[in-house]
Amino acid sequence: MRYQTFIEVLTTSLALLLWSACGSPAVGDELTPAQRGYRLLTEKPYVPHAFTEADFAEVWRVWPEPLRTEAERATPAQRRRLAFQRYGLTNRLGDQSGKPLQYVVTDDGRWTMNCLACHTGALDGQVIPGLPNAHYTMETLTDEIRESKLLLQKPLIKADLASVVIPLGKNVGTTNAVMFGVVLMAYRDADLNVHTNRFPPRTVHHDMEAPPWWHFHRKRQIYIDGFAQKGHRGLMQFALDRSNGPEKFRQWDEEFQDVKAYLESLRPPKYPQAIDAPLAAQGAIAFQRVCAECHGTYGPDGKYPERMVAIDDVGTDRVRFDALTPDQRAAYGSSWFAEYGQHNTVAKPAGYVAPPLDGVWASGPYLHNGAVPTLWHLLRPAERPVVWRRVSAPYDFSRLGQPFEQVDAVPETVTSAERRTYFDTRNFGKSAQGHDYPNALSEAEKVAVLEYLKTL
Repeated sequence: MRYQTFIEVLTTSLALLLWSACGSPAVGDELTPAQRGYRLLTEKPYVPHAFTEADFAEVWRVWPEPLRTEAERATPAQRRRLAFQRYGLTNRLGDQSGKPLQYVVTDDGRWTMNCLACHTGALDGQVIPGLPNAHYTMETLTDEIRESKLLLQKPLIKADLASVVIPLGKNVGTTNAVMFGVVLMAYRDADLNVHTNRFPPRTVHHDMEAPPWWHFHRKRQIYIDGFAQKGHRGLMQFALDRSNGPEKFRQWDEEFQDVKAYLESLRPPKYPQAIDAPLAAQGAIAFQRVCAECHGTYGPDGKYPERMVAIDDVGTDRVRFDALTPDQRAAYGSSWFAEYGQHNTVAKPAGYVAPPLDGVWASGPYLHNGAVPTLWHLLRPAERPVVWRRVSAPYDFSRLGQPFEQVDAVPETVTSAERRTYFDTRNFGKSAQGHDYPNALSEAEKVAVLEYLKTL
């Protein structure tokens, strides 16, 4: 592949498949900024499409057995439900169109991923705005769309090559999002002009869980290392398709203020089951003693300290911390996205920022890389599974988290799609170690704290 062709495929394919920033122009003054922002997220594609409705309708042809036979015998509506389930897609709230919440689907059937692909999912069958989509499998969907096109002798487009060029996400519910941003920014200057003659940037591929969007309104800085000041322009960076020049981003400036307003409007879901109030009250006391210094306090007078914890202190997987260089952070900080240095950009953070815990009961798996399946295990560092596999079962309301089975190793014979349902914490960037502060709690206190966390 010629060098310039490689760069073109790399930048365009990523922008097609990543957080391709959101929806259509506001229609009418009757909508609030947040409502307009939601419309932007779901109705207007900012980059070229990733695949078509016809492509999606045929993807079942490459599914493994017995799922392929089940799909072949199903009605089109049943087959679509199977596909939504396989790839972690959901229907839109109050919308009978059949369009997935996670993609913009145009009238002529073109599908373009939006921000909700990673940032809105379902828990126990209920779609929750801003919930990390723990079931989304970007790489499996991309690979199988490409495979089905080849089977049906359909032409490939650049989006089909994305996972060939760069990993998209090696586990269900995670993406290589940080490196997406690094690669897309590497071919832009501070004014966002395109420079295709640059060499590929230093990349350290690793996967992340998406953070809950209902934390957005509580923060001044974003990302797990807190390096970037919160702002509407930063939400646009993953629309850096080569076809979008600087003038496009300036045209969209006002629109993304509405997108930011939507994020600011989100709040965590209320725990849907009964809570043992006396036990939760005991947990609140233990939480205040061990956890509140970093994660904050809750209730009417609650305060979130947004505390940066030194990487050697927190002890969690440091691949994310080391993956971004000071120069890469500084380049973002000097760009149009960060108001040419007017935003507070931290080029050399000390570690990770302890997140707020609003709605933490719903947002598993846990740690920034999704290595710990439940809050019960997060509170018990020594009992965290080394290798675990997602299973199809109702949400685990007893331990608060992802239903799973513990296994000795990932079987060698599984398909690549099946392999993504296994989480091996011995792999690069996948460690479940660290955050051992709960060891300061007694077993009775851990039980009480787990109950208290349901109230947040």
